[in-house]
Amino acid sequence: MRWTSAVAIYVLFWAFSVFLVLPFGVRTTDEVGGEHIPGQAESAPHEFDMRRLAKRVTLVATILFVLFQVNYHFEWITPLSFDFFGAQRALAR
Repeated sequence: MRWTSAVAIYVLFWAFSVFLVLPFGVRTTDEVGGEHIPGQAESAPHEFDMRRLAKRVTLVATILFVLFQVNYHFEWITPLSFDFFGAQRALAR
């Protein structure tokens, strides 16, 4: 795999990981015991720390990317693993 492809795949894993990590560790103003700002949604987070989120997302994305690369190298799971209808056998005939 070329390095440019690896970087592109890592970026995809990072973008996916944002949505995976974002809901964890969020505490609303009610949970913290603070006062609502007028116009603020009740489900809005009390504090949003972008650095903490970026660290968590980078950690999750790196772990997933390493698993992807190891699978790519050792071919544990291949497209043929998902051949549920026997298309590969039909092509071999």
